[in-house]
Amino acid sequence: MDLGQDGERVAVSLAHRLDLLTFEDLSADQVTTRLLDAVAEWATGEGWRVYRRAASVLPLPPPLAGRQSVLDIACARPGRPPVVVEVDHTDRRRTVEKLLAEAGAGRIPIWLRWGVPGFAEPPAPIRMVTVEVSRRNGPAGQGRRYSRRPAADLPAPAHSVTAVGPTVPFALPIPLPGERD
Repeated sequence: MDLGQDGERVAVSLAHRLDLLTFEDLSADQVTTRLLDAVAEWATGEGWRVYRRAASVLPLPPPLAGRQSVLDIACARPGRPPVVVEVDHTDRRRTVEKLLAEAGAGRIPIWLRWGVPGFAEPPAPIRMVTVEVSRRNGPAGQGRRYSRRPAADLPAPAHSVTAVGPTVPFALPIPLPGERD
């Protein structure tokens, strides 16, 4: 399997796992933590070693030159290229630079973006996995709150409150057991 096909398979697998994820009224930091935990569980379930805050091949810019940037999650896979995952709520140029550097080093880069729809596609070979959420303003001073429900778990539609008036029962033409035509 070539690197492109492997990257696509990995991204699809992660997306399927995240499709099952639900949460209600979390802060941005709590959503990111929930997603990082879900990625780590998914990778562990694949039989991979998981490293959180792993060193990136990309050095930090001045004035922090000489230090390495970190990845949210790196996964070591026996006999296959490593997978690296960055989780972001916003569109960060630095994340794209970091993931491109990781791809140049032979790793499969995945950018897990979460938020409301409207994500810009990253350049190849970065694979993007998205987690769409709803948002609302939280209580004063607590910022926005985010929620996610699977598509199959939508609330029932509101019932009509329009009065239809009195009804008259009538017999349906359905034969009962033991009756003949």
